[in-house]
Amino acid sequence: MSETTSRLWSVAVRVLRQLRHDHRFLALSLVVPMVVIFVVKIFIDSLDLAPAATGPPIESLPPLFEELEIPPEVRASIAEAFRQNARPRAFEPTTIAVPLGAFIVHLITYLLCALVLVRERTAQTLGRMFISGYRQIEIIGGYLLAYSAVATGQSLLVLIELTWLFELQLEFGTLALIYMVIWLLAVTSVALGILVSNFARTEGQVLPFIPLVAVPSILLSGVIIAVDKLPAWAQWGSYVTPLYYANNVIQELLRSEGKPGHFLMSFIALPLYGAVVLILASRTLTERE
Repeated sequence: MSETTSRLWSVAVRVLRQLRHDHRFLALSLVVPMVVIFVVKIFIDSLDLAPAATGPPIESLPPLFEELEIPPEVRASIAEAFRQNARPRAFEPTTIAVPLGAFIVHLITYLLCALVLVRERTAQTLGRMFISGYRQIEIIGGYLLAYSAVATGQSLLVLIELTWLFELQLEFGTLALIYMVIWLLAVTSVALGILVSNFARTEGQVLPFIPLVAVPSILLSGVIIAVDKLPAWAQWGSYVTPLYYANNVIQELLRSEGKPGHFLMSFIALPLYGAVVLILASRTLTERE
């Protein structure tokens, strides 16, 4: 084992031991996403969406009227009632619930990671590691490994709850791919949290970064409104949000006709996005604390 790998593992083990005794952090990481998803379930159920139309098209009514000799004054009311009942639902619950679950993981992981890293800085932990000879890549890599371990359990719990609450009738392979997407998004969020922590000297300075990440993610990623319906300049903004790529993959996987070729580019872009953020985080982590 090389010296760099050994140092990286030592940082990861130290952080994991620290997190094991930080019950508040573990509760926020594992319990809060599940509570929020349950609230999302209550909200979606409260919409009382009508089932999607499966009957014949409205164009088939005139011949039927003629065959049954229905009076003209009755035909209009029947057609209107048919039109109301045939109106499709605004959206399928799963197409917004699963991406929202990914967003919740993304936001909470990013926020908690940034706050903990700032706390490490104010406690002079990072400064002592630099004095001990640790390099930026070893520190960043160690923290990334440790928090990725937490993200593994977090992503699994979220997917299990989504599958149970929304009765996802998906094959195991599809669920495994959705889990991989949520996990990759969580790991990217860790890297994003590390990057943001480099620009904050106190925990309070992290707060302005919350809407800077959360608002574009939920509004420009296609979770609420399709990206192609946004203004052209806003569509370009969607490319800088990792949730955009995660949502593209999830939406394709939720469709019965979803094929790997349709989401492969977004699936590859997600870890590449994380790698770029990680490089920026290592470049901006300075020895001067």
